[in-house]
Amino acid sequence: MKIDQLPIGARFQWKARSYTKLGPMTAAADGGGVDFIPKHAALLPIPGEAPPPIPAAESAAPLDAAKVKAAFEAYHRTALGVADEAGRLVLQRARASFLAEIG
Repeated sequence: MKIDQLPIGARFQWKARSYTKLGPMTAAADGGGVDFIPKHAALLPIPGEAPPPIPAAESAAPLDAAKVKAAFEAYHRTALGVADEAGRLVLQRARASFLAEIG
């Protein structure tokens, strides 16, 4: 396992020493001191201890389609206001394509 795969507080062995992860690439040795753990370092579970829990993937809240469309339309109105005639034609085609794509 690698340091970036472990949650803060996870315990592991590296170079025959036991550590507790403190930060993205730092860990406290059981004997004292804090060490930098390179991302490429191959870490081992501590014998007799349960392996560290796998961090759950964070899931974002689903998007509200009406809010997305309203935000897009507000952006589109602003863009039309600053574009010249040729730019407005391109923006209108892009808007139609975008709305057709998202349904």
